[in-house]
Amino acid sequence: MTDTTRAAFPAGTIIGYPRIGRRRELKKAVEAFWAGSITADELEQTAAGLRSATRERLASLGLGRTDASIPESFSYYDQVLDAAVTVGALPGRFAGLAGADGSVDLAGYFTIARGEGENPPLEMTKWFDSNYHYLVPEIGPETDFRLASDRVVREFEEAREAGFVTRPVVVGPVTFLLLSKPSDDAPEGFRPLSRLADLLPVYRELLARLAAAGAPWVQLDEPALVSESIDEPRDVVLAAVSTTYADLGSAAERPAIFVAAPYGSLDDALAPLAASPVEAISLDLVRGSIPTGLDAATASALAGKTLVGGVIDGHNIWRGDLEAAFGKLTELLSLSPDVAVSTSTSLLHVPHDVDDEPDLDARLKTWLAFADQKVAQVAVLARGLVDGHEAIQDELTAATAALADRASAPGVRVPAVREREAALTRADFRRGDYTARQAAQDEALGLPFLPTTTIGSFPQTADIRRSRAQLAKGLITEAEYLGRMRDEIKRVVDLQEEIGIDVIVHGEPERNDMVQYFAENLDGFAVTQNGWVQSYGSRCTRPSILWGDVSRPAPITVDWSAYTQSLTEKPVKGMLTGPVTILAWSFVRDDQPLGETARQVALALRDEIADLEAAGIRVVQVDEPALRELLPLKKSAQDEYLEWSVGSFRLATSGVADRTQIHTHLCYSEFGVVIDAIRNLDADVTSIEAARSRMEVVHDIQRSGFEHGIGPGVYDIHSPRVPSVTEVTELLETALSAIPGRQLWVNPDCGLKTRGYDETVASLRNIIEATRGVRERAAVTA
Repeated sequence: MTDTTRAAFPAGTIIGYPRIGRRRELKKAVEAFWAGSITADELEQTAAGLRSATRERLASLGLGRTDASIPESFSYYDQVLDAAVTVGALPGRFAGLAGADGSVDLAGYFTIARGEGENPPLEMTKWFDSNYHYLVPEIGPETDFRLASDRVVREFEEAREAGFVTRPVVVGPVTFLLLSKPSDDAPEGFRPLSRLADLLPVYRELLARLAAAGAPWVQLDEPALVSESIDEPRDVVLAAVSTTYADLGSAAERPAIFVAAPYGSLDDALAPLAASPVEAISLDLVRGSIPTGLDAATASALAGKTLVGGVIDGHNIWRGDLEAAFGKLTELLSLSPDVAVSTSTSLLHVPHDVDDEPDLDARLKTWLAFADQKVAQVAVLARGLVDGHEAIQDELTAATAALADRASAPGVRVPAVREREAALTRADFRRGDYTARQAAQDEALGLPFLPTTTIGSFPQTADIRRSRAQLAKGLITEAEYLGRMRDEIKRVVDLQEEIGIDVIVHGEPERNDMVQYFAENLDGFAVTQNGWVQSYGSRCTRPSILWGDVSRPAPITVDWSAYTQSLTEKPVKGMLTGPVTILAWSFVRDDQPLGETARQVALALRDEIADLEAAGIRVVQVDEPALRELLPLKKSAQDEYLEWSVGSFRLATSGVADRTQIHTHLCYSEFGVVIDAIRNLDADVTSIEAARSRMEVVHDIQRSGFEHGIGPGVYDIHSPRVPSVTEVTELLETALSAIPGRQLWVNPDCGLKTRGYDETVASLRNIIEATRGVRERAAVTA
């Protein structure tokens, strides 16, 4: 390094590591704290134990104990919330939670995340193009930035006391402000990034505290720099990068700064970072490529920095091509003599350990790399950088052999599946005219003004989960299990009838997960036992592994939907997960274009929809909550993505008659960003999340001229709050002020699986009462 007073960057590191625990220990402890069954001190002890276990595990896998190669990337709930609490950026409605120094305790921290009483939580949305959700800070002119929490420093000190010198990880100031939204009190046109000059002194103070504690390096995460979907002019973003890192880099008391920019290539953001005094810059070489065509000043500046090549995919679980990865690192040496190896992103997005999967096929396991295997791969490549290619030849050869075995394995390519896809024509992607469909559906369904429904799932009770576990262990018969599920479906149908919901769902008691359930019933998938990944807060999911060509060996949902329809005269929605979401929430094969895989899944769903229609189901919902999530961060790749993603949905849904109503559902979709894509889905009804943002989306809908049915959610199911009748009424009236009543549906934001029955029933009753009141007033004024 050019500055010999700074510690050298480690040869190998990772951007971050799973924090929920190998057996979801943090989830269980956090939820126990919420329930009042453990104290804050007990929760802190559990968290400290997890951090300790993580450090020991990473050291055992080849990362150094004292060279800052182990990141301190822990969070109780969300890293963006952590940053907001650290810099004192609390919304005004939660100001009472803070002490005189601006700090909040754990109870207050979770209140900001989950809401309380009439105070809604921070809005939640997707973290770039991943399935992780972050909490959106609210920043205004009134936000009083200060160093309100020293938890980052204390966790570094905790590690040092245990004999580790780690690398604290903090969301960088530019990304923090770019991901924030204006507070309710902010004037129109206010931009959070305008507060950068007020925020930087807080970061400088934090860096000084870390330096005083002995931290040789700090990692500032700046993924917003790679995104072209940020709602801020690019020249403004680049100016903020220059200002920020000139300022922080000039601080006399600070650790060496490592700027991590995952999820894509830095492109034009590389030059201002190179020109700054930061010591190390990460390059995502899985989503991006080696920079070329650099101007002389940038090339000269990079030659004096550590370039950290993210060549191990942190976003997926395939073993990967280590020979090719080592080649990228060798090529990177042409830009700087100081090169290190890392993961492309945090390993937050993958499970802990493939060796912890006793039920996975042994051959399949040799193709996979979960977090621990990826750490080991980083360690191998780091050894190669230090000792040379020959020192790791055996490991490189083994990885290449695994790739070859995977390519030739049965089921990876199935001729019948590929022949069917090749025979598709344009007609397979088209439905009839929407106006004609709407008339046919009005006649067939006879729904009232402002029809009410739910998104699909009802609470998964302990009894439901217990029955599923008993069936898996052979403690009850298949017939006993089916009987219990039918009893639960009847209970849910009777409840909806009694509450007064217009379009009925069966509640999905038989489904463990909206993607895994289908993966277990489609060829080409495998599922894990312990492959948990954090989705948001304490919520975790087990993504399925899509490893081969996809087909449907038998109907999946038809019997459940037909039974439900037999219990009611009201229309029942058949519930399916869409092809894009099945891909987004699975670990998908990386040996062919995603569009090809999506069409295979779509054809399997098309067969399922045809069977539902034949069984008398008049409404079918094909959920695509991940449509916005997979939108590429680079604009040059977005058109191709929208073509195949929208096309796969239309392929799945275009085989039905006009009188069959197709619904879809989108989560955190930032409707205005993909309005044309949503219109092109050509669903008859689209439900979207809108309650937590207080119906901000309806103005995008109004401006777009969207003419199909739309259901902006009126109940935020990600919070335990029960919305009052007044609150729901206000949301409905806001929606009606922007959307013609003939288009509007009334529904929760999302499925109810994660909520309890008491809060669910109370919320649904309030929704129906509010809807009836709005209907009555509309009838009087009509």
